[in-house]
Amino acid sequence: MSSTKPHHEAGTADGWHGVISPGGPFPPEVGRYHLYIGLFCPFAHRANLVRHLRGLAEVLPISIVKPYPKGDSKGWPGWRFPKDDNEYEGSTVDHLFGSEFMHEIYFRADKEYKGRYSVPLIWDKKTGTIVNNESAEILRWLPTAFDTIVPPPSGQTLDLYPATLAKEIDELSSWLQSELNGGVYRAGFVDTQEQYEVGCKAVFHALNKLEKLIKAKGGPFLLGGQLTELDLRAYPTLVRFDTVYVQHFKVNLGTLRHNYPVIHNYLKHLYWNVPGFSESTDFRHIKENYTKSHYDINPKAITPLGPLPDVESNVEEDYSKLPIGYVEVPE
Repeated sequence: MSSTKPHHEAGTADGWHGVISPGGPFPPEVGRYHLYIGLFCPFAHRANLVRHLRGLAEVLPISIVKPYPKGDSKGWPGWRFPKDDNEYEGSTVDHLFGSEFMHEIYFRADKEYKGRYSVPLIWDKKTGTIVNNESAEILRWLPTAFDTIVPPPSGQTLDLYPATLAKEIDELSSWLQSELNGGVYRAGFVDTQEQYEVGCKAVFHALNKLEKLIKAKGGPFLLGGQLTELDLRAYPTLVRFDTVYVQHFKVNLGTLRHNYPVIHNYLKHLYWNVPGFSESTDFRHIKENYTKSHYDINPKAITPLGPLPDVESNVEEDYSKLPIGYVEVPE
């Protein structure tokens, strides 16, 4: 697989669009690449999920930034690393360079970079640059990037983008990104009541649609019997929904656990039954990131205790037994 985009336009806010693949500028090699993530970030969660599901811990080591503080309204100085691995449980030092801030990694690749210092990011130690920092792109190629040197544990490729479902995945990916993944932020990062109400209503229209879709496909995954990249797009937002988005972004017309039995069951199945999902989810990082780094939304940085449990148990395997939930969205 190769990218159709230029790798990076230096001196701009453009991201990096490289691909790890045999025969390309970034071929798969053991010990060559390093992944930077934050356990709080839903977009970095995608890459971390692939790393767990595909068993890439040995070939793709990680460094993990702290969930707060973030910096000013423009993101400066940005995410930082702990001074040692004991400072904030689950975060690590920068294992490659010993950096204090994530922006230092970006400036190593482009001293004039004008964009945001986001995670995930994959670094190439051999060429001394960033391979990619676009989560949707990484999600597409990382599942098979190392297949030629690290055979899948089960002997079967982790195919999250099967040809038979590609068209449906492409159509739903755009919708998920716009209406749900990005929708919660359009409801939460607003300056007026009118903007909030428009954003909040859109989120629940999306959840109403998602509830019907999963029910129609019969579970346990979004498109039915096969795990796809849509599940890795949906899960990071859904697992954060009741925990932070309901109270922090005020998308409180309903909750997954009380109003959406199908989505709730889908979430519980992923968390409890699919290895890699619970292991990649850290609720302390998630809750403290949102509540302690968004000063304009939560100026006193108080983190709510609930809801408890973080994810409820008792998964129903027969989706035909689940009623379709719905939230009445005001006009």
